[in-house]
Amino acid sequence: MPVKPLLLDRQAVRMAFDRAAETYDAHAVLQQEVGQRLLERLEYQRNEPGWVLDVGCGTGVASRALQEAFPRSGVMALDWSTGMLQRVRHGEARVQPFAVCADMQNLPLASRSVDLVFSNLAAQWSPDPEQLFAEIRRVIRPGGLLLFTSFGPDTLHELRSAWAAVDGEPHVNPFIDLHDLGDLLMASGFAEPVMDMEMFTLEYPDVTSVMRDLKAIGAHNALGGRRSSLTGKDRLRRMLAAYEAFRQGERYPASWEVIYGAAFGPAEGQPTRTAQGEVAEFSLDALRATRRKKPR
Repeated sequence: MPVKPLLLDRQAVRMAFDRAAETYDAHAVLQQEVGQRLLERLEYQRNEPGWVLDVGCGTGVASRALQEAFPRSGVMALDWSTGMLQRVRHGEARVQPFAVCADMQNLPLASRSVDLVFSNLAAQWSPDPEQLFAEIRRVIRPGGLLLFTSFGPDTLHELRSAWAAVDGEPHVNPFIDLHDLGDLLMASGFAEPVMDMEMFTLEYPDVTSVMRDLKAIGAHNALGGRRSSLTGKDRLRRMLAAYEAFRQGERYPASWEVIYGAAFGPAEGQPTRTAQGEVAEFSLDALRATRRKKPR
């Protein structure tokens, strides 16, 4: 089943991350832990990469780790938020990543130019994951490695359920499940996809702290159909009361479903399923090589 594009207010997303740049690292405990676990999967990388692309790099924690892991490689830290990119260079490494301000839906890179694409908890902010994977497929070299994480549909189910008891409006962004993400990888032509999932639960002294943490990392509701007015005290009080059903002793849980994905760039000519049918693409170098091999 095709994954429908997400109606996100992209300008609101960008502004939220710009505002959160200063507070992000102090509150992004989960993001940093997941990023470290994704870095451990670099064992899939078969060769020393020439160019590495960190899509949705945030403050550049993973970008700097990638540069340290591959000191002879060029590492590009790409994000749409200028506020986040200003933090990328806040490290003491001798070689720093290249900061690139761009939309992950339209990567400003040549086709087949990147050996490793790394993306930690950024894919869920894509309004059209099909286009995102198509762009990554375009820039990755044949045999290049894609490593990414995203949030699954059980993420923040406590907060989603509590708000549902108040009204029928969207308050938590929807997330794509593991199987649909795997299908998108296959449809995009990626080879040998491997998908798995892990649940994390963070505990807070109160629900207000949950919402404060989300704001500090820029992860607020950015759906196009969200309520534009301020949340009234009565509605907030009812949401807090509904969240009590999830309280464990003196702590309030917030669940995060993390999806891990790994796949390799397709070989030359590997077809991609499109609305117009299957399309096979070849680089000019590959076509020239094939022509030279033909018997005369």
